[in-house]
Amino acid sequence: MKRVLTILMVMALSLCAASAFAADDSWERVKNAGQLAVGLDDAFPPMGFRDDNGTLVGFDIETAEEVGKRLGVKIAWHPTEWKGVINSLYAKKYDCIWNGMTITAERQKKVAFSKPYLIDGQIATVRMDEKAIKTFEALEGKKIGVQAGSPALEAAKKLPKPAAEIREYDTNPKAFLDLEADRLDSVVVDNVTGRFYMASRPGEFRALPGYITKEAFGVAFRMEDAALRGMVQKAIDEMVADGTLGKISRKWFGEDVTNPAKW
Repeated sequence: MKRVLTILMVMALSLCAASAFAADDSWERVKNAGQLAVGLDDAFPPMGFRDDNGTLVGFDIETAEEVGKRLGVKIAWHPTEWKGVINSLYAKKYDCIWNGMTITAERQKKVAFSKPYLIDGQIATVRMDEKAIKTFEALEGKKIGVQAGSPALEAAKKLPKPAAEIREYDTNPKAFLDLEADRLDSVVVDNVTGRFYMASRPGEFRALPGYITKEAFGVAFRMEDAALRGMVQKAIDEMVADGTLGKISRKWFGEDVTNPAKW
């Protein structure tokens, strides 16, 4: 009797596993539809935003479009309010969220993330011709600018040695103007925002090595859509290996910020 019960239990578990596997038709659905539906906030430069002609552009836009080409599907963009972006994912308004989404422990309870494809966080920037400031420690006693109300303020307070002054600005560009005019020694800023701005002003500013704080970006999928997540991850891995992702990064950030060795 025990042997019969054991066999029945094994059979039941096998059927459950097979059923679960069969239920994950996420990639087949996308492939058959011929498109990958992506949710995003379309006002998040440089990850995804509208240019002067209203065209959707940005780092995430180009990356996802290239993934679509490699998978043989079109990317269908679905702008949405960020507040309810995960609820809309589970309401099946789109297949994934691809929009500089920070991987957090709380979000990992709700969605399945890809591997990190870019590290965000806070960095310190200086003028390109500034020779004396080479590390975070060298910012001791210096004048630092940050955007008011941004995480950069707390990051500036976490520097290894205290600054002489931390000035708050309405916008990052205003802080960079004072940095350019030598009224500041450094601007602490969000990594992707800062590098995007610096890429638009080549040769004027540089980032100090390292990150004051770090936040990883990932593509978010429904928990049950492992097959789809696996296919997208495979394409991203190929783009890292053949240098395509680095090329897209250099276009938007002036350098390759997708290389894990530099994180």
